Amino acid sequence: MSPGLNIATGIIAAILLIAALGQARSVFAPLAAALFIMSIVWPIQKWLQSWLPRLIGLAITVLLTVAVCLAFASLAAWGFGRVGHYVIADATRYQALYATAVAWLDDHGVSVAGLWAEHFNVGWLFRATQYVTGRLNTTLSFWLVVLVYVVLGLLEIEDVTARVERVQNRTAARVLIEGSRATAAKLRRYLLVRTQMSAATGLLVGSFAAVTGLPFAFEWGVIAFVLNYIPFIGPFIATLFPTLLAMTQFEHWQAVLGIFVCLNIIQFAIGSYVEPRVAGSMLSISPFLVLFAIFFWTFLWGLFGTFIGVPITLAMLTFCAQHPSTFWISDLFGGSAKSAAEKP
Repeated sequence: MSPGLNIATGIIAAILLIAALGQARSVFAPLAAALFIMSIVWPIQKWLQSWLPRLIGLAITVLLTVAVCLAFASLAAWGFGRVGHYVIADATRYQALYATAVAWLDDHGVSVAGLWAEHFNVGWLFRATQYVTGRLNTTLSFWLVVLVYVVLGLLEIEDVTARVERVQNRTAARVLIEGSRATAAKLRRYLLVRTQMSAATGLLVGSFAAVTGLPFAFEWGVIAFVLNYIPFIGPFIATLFPTLLAMTQFEHWQAVLGIFVCLNIIQFAIGSYVEPRVAGSMLSISPFLVLFAIFFWTFLWGLFGTFIGVPITLAMLTFCAQHPSTFWISDLFGGSAKSAAEKP
């Protein structure tokens, strides 16, 4: 087969694979999430079952995992709850701000009342309620499936490893075992980097809010820390809400604009400059590929793809590095030059 035909076949196969991943997101997305969680928590499970029965160790590992996830969700809920109570108590000021904005728009030929009547009617409210309810049900089902995958996967890791070691194709067995171990180690480093960058973002956002006199500086820092685990979408939310609060706290629009710009500078500097370079340095992945992976998997799988995109790309590059025929892919997109000793 000619090289040109090989390339064309590879491109067609890649396009078909991408289309399949997009169409079957409800099948592959929970599996990807479960594999990611398993790679993070497996050392805990392995340590626990070294001195406890395996099922008890599994129960402790799963409970710890669920507790950590709930703790992060509770932090975000606590921060937004504190701000929400303040906004409700200060509703008259927001009403006055809204009345001022409506009057200004009416003076410039924009009828807000007409827009409300046209777009925000009972039908729209009913459809929005249905959409939100559907999304909540889908999210709950998604994480229940992920939890089942995690439980079953943690029970079978050692058995699967033993079966792979008995495979007659020794090259395939080596790629699977060494690639899986290397991928798990990189994913744990990735989560460490993500946590460090989220902590830095939360600290800077909270400090900036305190210096500028914006209320709930600590809460904004906590919210920025938690939401920073969701690339792009999370930082946008963590920037938008403090700006909306600032509109009622400062008399001049220049101050509000300054807060909005500075918060975006913080988010952009860490999320688009510092983190890709730190991640690229620690994980041997190109900073350009980090950003591309986020956008690509967001397009393919939505919000969940935003979170899981970089780990999936890390796994693909790590497995490519385990075989001579695909090592060039890992070497091409690596964040730092690999030594010849790393080449299989």
